[in-house]
Formats: sequence, structure tokens, C-alpha cells
Amino acid sequence: MTYIKRDLEEYLSYVSTKFPVVTLTGPRQSGKSTLVRRVFSQRAYVSCEDPDIQLFARQDPRGFLHTYSNAVIDEAQKTPELFSYMQTMVDETDAPGQYILTGSSDFLLFEKITQSLAGRTAVLNLLPFSLRELHATQAHERYEDYLFQGFYPRIYKMDIPPGDFYPGYVRTYLERDVRTLKNISDLGQFQLFLKLCAGRTGQLLNLSSLGNECGISHTTVKSWISVLEASFIIFLLRPHHRSFNKRLVKMPKLYFYDPGLAAYLLDIQSTAQMETHYSKGSLFEGLIVTELMKRRFSQGRPANCTFWRDKSGNEIDCILEEGGSLLPIEIKAGRTITRDYFKGVDYFSRLAAGRAAKPCIVYGGTTDQERSNARVLSWRSLDLVKT
Repeated sequence: MTYIKRDLEEYLSYVSTKFPVVTLTGPRQSGKSTLVRRVFSQRAYVSCEDPDIQLFARQDPRGFLHTYSNAVIDEAQKTPELFSYMQTMVDETDAPGQYILTGSSDFLLFEKITQSLAGRTAVLNLLPFSLRELHATQAHERYEDYLFQGFYPRIYKMDIPPGDFYPGYVRTYLERDVRTLKNISDLGQFQLFLKLCAGRTGQLLNLSSLGNECGISHTTVKSWISVLEASFIIFLLRPHHRSFNKRLVKMPKLYFYDPGLAAYLLDIQSTAQMETHYSKGSLFEGLIVTELMKRRFSQGRPANCTFWRDKSGNEIDCILEEGGSLLPIEIKAGRTITRDYFKGVDYFSRLAAGRAAKPCIVYGGTTDQERSNARVLSWRSLDLVKT
């Protein structure tokens, strides 16, 4: 398979001319190493996964950084001893692009960065492939194929069936990342927790209910959720903070960054099973929200997505806020446009008055429409949504 160009390439190259250190984080196997080795192909590359390299970095941090100056340092969070010394070295010249760091455990990496490299590094996020990136070389006709297959690069590079890829991915994640982030003794119970989270994708996060079903405390649920967030397995979509004089729900909604991983945890074993599965609508909703986030990340900007729901059940699946303007987006997995698709956005537009832009309906069909009250866009036309 030919190399699939990542949308982040240009911005990654640009920020390396502005900051002494550039840090690239993201989930395991999202393509970070491939990306930095391509963009910075002229630089030395060293991986802190190598035990010999780890030993060198820990025993002689100054010597290591002098040896690998102007280098790409992969999995940098495994050698936290480097960061204080790196601060001193980059401050000597303040030259841009002195080090390129990558790491798959955002919690550990970012903790060290905030302590030692605050103000000296740009922090970028790389998620698995986006629809736009994949459409350049190959495109599924039906979105259910993406929901089942997911977006991890190795699946496409090596043509690995999802049923062969995800068991190893989860096992590696549990045995390496989870043990690193938290001292969790019962990995079997954590895996059950992971599956229960997959069953709640697209739903409000009720910590007590999740804890009761898994047999763990409310405090443990919060701790384990933070582990899943830090390792880019899930994200919590926060409710929009403006009330418009209505009582709003305050709980976030839970989504998986990759629908293929969630589908595996839900024991979905084929695209045909996906087509009739009860979670298809929630997985599709998560796919669209994540795609909007990927576009922001590729420009070096934070996600600007929230959702809105009041106590009466009125809801907007996604709101994009930019410069004080609110873009309400309703997400529907169905392929046939119905009147019900417009109920939520019509209500919100009346409530928000002049503060809301013309709403969008993103659905599972193939035809775009410009209606008087909303733009109707196919899931393939997300580039038309301004983020």
C-alpha cells in the first residue's frame, strides 16, 4: 500500500520552525512514528522503546541529548529524566525545532511537559486516519464498513481484518499502557469496564450506574475513565454551557475515538451485523463528531465540539462554536431524510435566535440538499462543514 498523506503534515512542519520542541501525541498505532519520520526524514531518529536507549537516557541525560540533538525522540514519556535537562538545553539557544517528541500516553507525557517545557513546545494530536485521508486512496461505499473496520493505519497498510487486529491491540493496550498509567491489578475487570463503556457510546456518562454494573466504586470509575481519556481510547463530549433560560443536563456524553475498536468490544463481527446492530446510530454519531475533531487537530487547534440537551429531551448532537457563533449539527444514521431530522435544529434555532448559524443535518445518505431551515449533508460531505 502506498503512503497515505496525513492532513497534519503541513502544520507539523510549520510549528517546527516556531518552537524549540514539538510534541506529537495520540493513541498507540495512530501513525505518529511514520509521520515524524516522513516529515523529518533528514533528522536522526531514536526510540525510547529500545531498552539500551532507555538506559542511556536515564544514566546520562546530558550525553543523550547532545548525542541526539536536533533529533526525533519516539515514545519520549518512557524517559522522563530527559525533560528537565532538555529545558536547559533548548533555553541556551532558543532555536526552533531542536527536538521532535512523540508519545502515546498523553497523561504521562503532558505531565512532564507542563513541569519542564511549558511555553517551549507545541503540542499536537494525531488520531487514526480520517475519512478525508482515506478517500484519497480508497473509499468504502457504505459508512458501515468504516464503523466496523475503524481507522487505525496498520489495518489498511497490511490489509488486516478487524477481527485479527483489535484483539492484539486491546491486549497490548491493557498490558502496557494501562499498567503504566495506573496500578490496576485486575486487568480482567478493567477489560469488562472497557466493554461496558463501548455499550454506552453516545450516551450520557452516569458514573454510578457504570460502577454498579462493573462492581467498582464511583471513585474508581472516575479514575479509569481518566485512563481511557489519557490514552486516547475515549473522549467525553461536554454539554454546551449556555442555558438559553432552560434547564440543561450537566453530564458529558461518552464516545470512542475509533468506531472499529468500539465495534470489536461490542462483539460486532461483520459489516452485515453492524447494519442491524442497536449501536449503529451511536457509532455513526461518534464517527462524525470525531471527524470534526480530526480536522481541528490537523490545523493545530483544539476541539470546539459540545452538545446541547435540556431536561425536556430537546437535543442537538453537536455544536461547533467559533467566534461566538454557534453551528448546530444533527447527526442521523438513516439514509432517507425525514421530517423528524429537523425537529431538534428547528427548536434550537428558535431558542438561540440570532446566535445560531444555519443548522446542518449530517446523515447516512449520499445526496446534499440546501433547505430553507437547514443544510442537509451526506456523511461524505463533511468538508462543507466549517469548523
